[in-house]
Amino acid sequence: MKNIQEVLKERILVLDGAMGTMLQRHKFTEEDFRGERFKDWPSSLQGNNDLLSLTQPEAIAEVHRQYFAAGADIVETNTFSSTTIAMADYGMQELVYELNYESARLAKEVANKFTAKEPHKPRFVAGSIGPTNKTASMSPDVNDPGFRGVTFDELRVAYKLQVEALIDGGSDILLVETIFDTLNAKAALFAIEEVKEERNLDIPIMVSGTITDASGRTLSGQTAEAFLISISHIPILSVGFNCALGASQLVPHLEVLSAKTEHAVSAHPNAGLPNAFGEYDETPEQMASQIKEYAEKKLVNIVGGCCGTTPEHIKAMADIVKNYSPRTLNTLITIN
Repeated sequence: MKNIQEVLKERILVLDGAMGTMLQRHKFTEEDFRGERFKDWPSSLQGNNDLLSLTQPEAIAEVHRQYFAAGADIVETNTFSSTTIAMADYGMQELVYELNYESARLAKEVANKFTAKEPHKPRFVAGSIGPTNKTASMSPDVNDPGFRGVTFDELRVAYKLQVEALIDGGSDILLVETIFDTLNAKAALFAIEEVKEERNLDIPIMVSGTITDASGRTLSGQTAEAFLISISHIPILSVGFNCALGASQLVPHLEVLSAKTEHAVSAHPNAGLPNAFGEYDETPEQMASQIKEYAEKKLVNIVGGCCGTTPEHIKAMADIVKNYSPRTLNTLITIN
């Protein structure tokens, strides 16, 4: 099987779409989230999508299958919130290793079947590492600006456990995504480097930030270029943006990354901006036409979808980008 670095030079790769959007279609009840194993759990579990890897594994596997069938080269594990920090909301910190391991194993099992059927199109699994529900560089208390809800070291320890389990479960790539606070991301990247050194292994790392509003900055205040500089000391496969904005709003920020980095550039935007009901209205055709602009401008190496996207969106993207060559790697405009 070709490694992902080789494939990236040949074509634009397609990442999957939203896991949560697909799971909402099932209308899972509290009982569905609990399953037999957690039927007596003391707190409510509805909404803990990562837990479904244990209680509804077939539903998770089916989402992966649908995205691969739609043309995705890479699917993300169902582990966006699978850290001890985020799972504390449900009192499930002890389950974190199992959650990550099983989610990665599930995705890898599906990926292997698709690769076996189509050896010319290898399928990859990206271990999804979300930002947690805490921020290391800002105070959650307006009356105490020096207060922090979490420390760098607490994040590092939490991320390290997640990374170990994602690798053990079979992840081919680690995706540090939806970064709103670069200090959190630095803790994740530090933990990954620790694990790589301890295990004497090399695993590709994708880094994806999120621009939170029209100011063009992350929540912790960085522009696209500042974000790039902040994580450029780590050897990574790709850098990009996801979530928060629709595809058209991401263009200027991708232009900055594309001009300033020697790494691959990724983008997995939302299906437009949310409407008054928090839903996403952009059709697969509308989104694909905007992704076409990325490809025509040679801005990207990896495209996919975030909130509101479905296998239909991913198929429309895959159909578009197969007609374009990827952005050339290692063409760097020096950052002064």
